[in-house]
Amino acid sequence: MDSPSDGSSDSPVAVSAASPAADAQASSRSVGEVLWDYLLLAKPEISSVVTLSAFAGFLVGSPAGLAGGTLLWAMLGTALCAGGVGMLNHVLERRYDAQMKRTATRPLPDGRVNPKTARRVGILMVITAVGLLCPLVNVLTAVIAALTAVLYLFVYTPLKRVTKWNTLIGTVPGALPALGGYTAATGHLGAGGWAVFGILACWQMPHFLSLAWMYRKDYDRGDYAMLPVVEPNGNSTAAQMIGFASLLVPVSVLPVVSGTAGWLYGVGVVPLGLWFLWTTLVFHGERTGQKARRVLKASVLYIPALVAFLLLDWFL
Repeated sequence: MDSPSDGSSDSPVAVSAASPAADAQASSRSVGEVLWDYLLLAKPEISSVVTLSAFAGFLVGSPAGLAGGTLLWAMLGTALCAGGVGMLNHVLERRYDAQMKRTATRPLPDGRVNPKTARRVGILMVITAVGLLCPLVNVLTAVIAALTAVLYLFVYTPLKRVTKWNTLIGTVPGALPALGGYTAATGHLGAGGWAVFGILACWQMPHFLSLAWMYRKDYDRGDYAMLPVVEPNGNSTAAQMIGFASLLVPVSVLPVVSGTAGWLYGVGVVPLGLWFLWTTLVFHGERTGQKARRVLKASVLYIPALVAFLLLDWFL
């Protein structure tokens, strides 16, 4: 499928020629409007979940007490990296976003922000994040942040238009920040870290597949090889949602098994996981946008609730 071109490369590190139309539009807008658009480019809804998952990893890695200074720098670095990656992802996908109804009014396809400037800001955010994490937290956490950016931008993003398995592959960079939160607290890889990595990996599949089902027509227009586009009957989509939601229940208990979380967390997270699983079973029986949205809402509530149980267990 052909896509509109602005004469710039799709590489997140390439510098493109500025669009005169974009420059003219940007110059006529207030500082507040421009800053708001850059906030949107940083994908705050995703960056906040990424940062929250890193906080969960930090909690799992801190059963004896929280190191406040390390926690602050770890969360700041994670948020900056997530925001920078989100911005660069917008740059890479701006041509495809222009073809989809729900994304056509985003700052880049709508011409409100110059792609060259957005690219530079995104790169600066990622570099700043790694630069903060390396000396102020530890080298391992900085490496995980850099690896997350590379895998998301250079592996997951291009594969979204190549293979229906892109969502599964995307669970790796999606779950690495949780592992990074654990290494920020401990300085090493461990059972607790891999447990939170597994939780986030399992959680992502129902979350993103429900979103892909809701917007499958838009993804088709944008030339994305999402599973609901490639297999429109929904059998594989529903089966994978149920499978990973089922797996999430025992995986979520692994922090208890590894001794990095207590029984109070376990008592709370099991019914939480079963409720999430139930929404996927309902979707399997009635594959509508409304039932998919119910799965999405449950997934959005799952991570904050899991963190709340970790905090409750930690304080009590």
